[in-house]
Amino acid sequence: MNFRPLHDRVVVRRIESEEKTKGGIIIPDTAKEKPQEGEIVAVGPGARDENGKVNPLDVKAGDRILFGKWSGTEVKIDGQDLLIMKESDIMGIVEGAPALAKAA
Repeated sequence: MNFRPLHDRVVVRRIESEEKTKGGIIIPDTAKEKPQEGEIVAVGPGARDENGKVNPLDVKAGDRILFGKWSGTEVKIDGQDLLIMKESDIMGIVEGAPALAKAA
């Protein structure tokens, strides 16, 4: 990907939810909500404080995260639907979750 976010922004790929419930009921596309879980694809260098010092981000590429329902701006880069959001829109990192395989 030839895109590098600026400042404290991150690029996120949504992780699609399951097609079925635990009970085996298939969820139609029209009833699905957009997932609020994603994998970070790229991160910016960090935000600057009042003194001009760059504070690095707490997240890195490959982290699985949870974010708000209306967080970020949807964009299409290299044919992929991605989100660009500020680090402050991220609610947390999902620890111990396996990273997604790279899309070919």
